[in-house]
Amino acid sequence: MNILFKLVHDLVFFTWDTGVTVLNVMTPSKSKGHVVSEGHAGYRGHWPEYIPPKEGDSRCACPALNAMANHGILPHDGKNIQFKEIGRAVRATYNFSSTFCYFVPHYAAEMLKKSYSKDRIDLSELNLHNGIEHDASLVREDEALQPDQSKPHIPFITELLSSASGKDKETGEPIITAQDLSRFSSKRRVDARETNKDFSLDFMHKMFGSINASTMLAVFGGRVKDLETWLIEERIPEGWETKVRQRFGITLAQFNITVFGVELGINEKRYIEEKRKAEEAAQSAEGGASAAPVVSARSPDELVDVE
Repeated sequence: MNILFKLVHDLVFFTWDTGVTVLNVMTPSKSKGHVVSEGHAGYRGHWPEYIPPKEGDSRCACPALNAMANHGILPHDGKNIQFKEIGRAVRATYNFSSTFCYFVPHYAAEMLKKSYSKDRIDLSELNLHNGIEHDASLVREDEALQPDQSKPHIPFITELLSSASGKDKETGEPIITAQDLSRFSSKRRVDARETNKDFSLDFMHKMFGSINASTMLAVFGGRVKDLETWLIEERIPEGWETKVRQRFGITLAQFNITVFGVELGINEKRYIEEKRKAEEAAQSAEGGASAAPVVSARSPDELVDVE
């Protein structure tokens, strides 16, 4: 009976998501400055005061949820939150569709063996290893190396943002592209496998990694300046508005186009080969400098190019 219920549930959900996707295609997008509805936090770019988490507050591995808690859009202590409340907050803040904002909290409830409609959670419960949280995160160390998954790993974030190869057409500011995210994901997966003896990353968790990466593109348009604030401080930039402008919010079907694009661009073998060649070039340069000290050698940092 449970299997039959799940089949019916999934059929209804994907039919619903397809319907919302069609409506988005058939209707005009929301105009800039009018994505967040009046009466909601962030209307006209005015966000509630940012207050960093204090001792005892509950946070998770998701910058999107942590930022909402830090602004009081979700309870600031991050505790005793309804699954439906999370969905409503994500919808109003980031303009994800009703289907997306039902699916993800519902998945989390099932993962934690809780009732989506009746139970509540603390954000830290979402840090269950290999639930939604996973190894080779772009902005967190692996759980085996850093048990507190509420803490962003600044060196990863700095390296990721410094790899930005795109430019905003209007402002010329650097932006992260899908290709940048794929390259950095390749690096993280290879490096994590080498440094974490308990490393694991199945297909589902690879997709979660690409979902997190794709959020940077969909919600922030890849803008490095805004991402730096969001990822490091877990704060919503003042005056910011989501780049998601679909009339009914981005659906799972629409979002997955970006997700699969990022995932298909990940190539661990290519990264390993590029890393090997860079190391060989560095060793060769060091050897040449020893043999002929009058010739100025380039530093290893200049030689290593993992892109």
